[in-house]
This record gives sequence, C-alpha cells and structure tokens, in this order.
Amino acid sequence: MTVVNKEAVKTFLMSLQDEICQQLEAMDGHATFKEDAWTREPGEKLGGGGRSRVLTDGETFEQGGVNFSHVTGKQLPASATAHRPELAGRSFEAMGVSLVIHPNNPYVPTSHANVRFFIAEKEGEEPVWWFGGGFDLTPFYPFDEDCQFWHQTAKDLCAPFGEHVYTEHKAWCDKYFYLPHREETRGIGGLFFDDLNEWGFDACFAYMQAVGKGFAQAYLPIVQQRKALPFGERERQFQLYRRGRYVEFNLVYDRGTLFGLQSGGRTESILMSMPPLVRWEYNYRPEDDSAEARLNDYLTPREW
Repeated sequence: MTVVNKEAVKTFLMSLQDEICQQLEAMDGHATFKEDAWTREPGEKLGGGGRSRVLTDGETFEQGGVNFSHVTGKQLPASATAHRPELAGRSFEAMGVSLVIHPNNPYVPTSHANVRFFIAEKEGEEPVWWFGGGFDLTPFYPFDEDCQFWHQTAKDLCAPFGEHVYTEHKAWCDKYFYLPHREETRGIGGLFFDDLNEWGFDACFAYMQAVGKGFAQAYLPIVQQRKALPFGERERQFQLYRRGRYVEFNLVYDRGTLFGLQSGGRTESILMSMPPLVRWEYNYRPEDDSAEARLNDYLTPREW
C-alpha cells in the first residue's frame, strides 16, 4: 500500500508560508503581513482551516497575499467527480500555499505561485493522491534579462527530476495561463503541473518543495533590480489596465478559484488574488511602437 505522509506535507507548507512572508517583508522594508487565521464551523460543507496573510500599502508591494489552507470534506462536488469518477464516495483533504504579489512599481512584474497536495481516501482501498503547483510571471514592461533569469531558475530547479520536466511543465504553464477571449497569455509563464503522482510520493513531494522554494529564488532578484526605477502616471494607468487581465483569468478560467467557490471554500481567501486597484477601458489600443505596445510581443509563448 502506498505510504503517504500527509503530516510532512502540511508541515512543509506551513513553514513555506512563513519563509516566503519573511522574505517579502524584508524586500519591502516597510509593511508586514497581517494574519487572519480561520477554521470551519461544525456542520459546514468543508472542514479544516487555514492562515490568510495579507500585506498592504508597502513601499515595494501595493498588496500581497500568502495563504495556507487545509480543507477536508466527506465528498467532492459533482463538478469534480464528473471528471474524476474514481473520486466518488471518498473523503478528501486538500492543502496548499497560494500567493499573489501586486507591486507598486509598474516595472516590477506581478507574480503568482501555488503548491498543493490532494488526497482522497476510502476504507480498504488505495488512496488517490497527487501534487500540483507552479509559478508564473506577469510583467507590464518586460525586460528580456528578467524573463531569461526567471525561466533559467525554473529550468535549474527542474533538472534533478528529469531532462523533460522543465519543457513539459513550461508548456503546460503557457497553455494553462492563456485567455482565449483575448488570444494572449497572461504573462511570460513559468511552470505549471497538476495530478503529479507517477514518480512515487517521495519524488513528487521533493519536486513540489523545489517549486515552492524556487519562487522566491526566481522572483526576488527581479524585484530588487526594478523596484527603484522611476515611473509616472502613464505607466501607472497601464499597470492598472493590464491588471484587468488578471481578474478576467482568475474569475473565468482558474481551476483553483472555481473549485474553491464551487466547494464552499472561504471567499475572502479565494479572492485574495484580486488586485487592490484595477481599471478597464473600452477598446483600448496602445500607441504604435510605444513601450506599452511592446508588451504584445511577450504574450505569445516563446523559448527563453
């Protein structure tokens, strides 16, 4: 029978949340995270709890959220079992760390990361489990060297797990973070994986840990490089406009958001990823050959 160490996963995820919050606070140098610990009341659809942490009005970060959650349930919603009939009649646990960072400076990219573990169990049967996660970068004013550094960091952390892992999980990220109604990617991608269990528990867990720790290694040097660049109202307004794409993706396509809302998850924690300020403009078109128009060249998958 498969040996699955749920407690080891939970311990790692909670420590990862602590570590990333400390790193982001140090980078910001001004604001700190406020924690909102929560638990599910008896009789609710889901059990468990979590720790939602949000940083606001920082010197570097306008808003950042780093959430840990561990939810349990007696059965999955019909929308989940329709695609995975083997999960019907099983209790489940889902735990993970999810974060989204919205910087002040438009030259600093928005970024998202998530690592998670799911297990469904039924007495007398093998558990059904998998890991998932990844990280992606959403620049408004891209720098080629930042994009190359981001992807090289991702490639390096994937290398010990197989020569094809980076290629496959980068391609999965490009495909996942795509807005069909806009015909563009959400940003320059990174890594995305889900349903990972074919390597065995220990190797899959090790990879999830590498991705979780790799986020800060990939993101914080970019923040440090760009956070002091001067910008004006034009750049700020473009940043707010492009944040609209983030909202569109998360509310229409993101599987984690949809699962959380459909399964009765905690709304405030689920929608923590929304930017604090955003705008839409009817039929916006950047000026030809402008810095804003240049972004379009980065919203199609490419090799870095």
